[in-house]
Amino acid sequence: MNRFIMSVKQWVSRTNSKGIIAKAGRYGGTYAYKDIAFEFASWLSPQFKLYLIKEFEKLKKEEQALLGWTAKRELAKINYRIHTDAIKSNLIPPELTSQQTNELICISNMENINAVLIEDGLSQQERLIKLK
Repeated sequence: MNRFIMSVKQWVSRTNSKGIIAKAGRYGGTYAYKDIAFEFASWLSPQFKLYLIKEFEKLKKEEQALLGWTAKRELAKINYRIHTDAIKSNLIPPELTSQQTNELICISNMENINAVLIEDGLSQQERLIKLK
């Protein structure tokens, strides 16, 4: 019925609730667990509910973008280990001359530059010209 009234204190005592507290007097007030507070505010204001949903979606999108970056980083770290181990065991002789060391550094740098050029969307022919 519309004339039914129950205060927060009465509701807490009758239901033995755990997520909401009502205090009287100075520094008193009604305090609730955040999920209860959000639900109550959503019930009071459809605008607040829409705002809450939009903010949640925005945060999830940012989280996904961050996870994508982290996943790429982890894959690069794993691939780096695989590549360096393969090079050590198959391509690098036990003793390197300074010229061979310089050549390996140059090749490594060219691979990194090539990766950046691929990310920039250059074709294979354009990349070859730039790398030369």
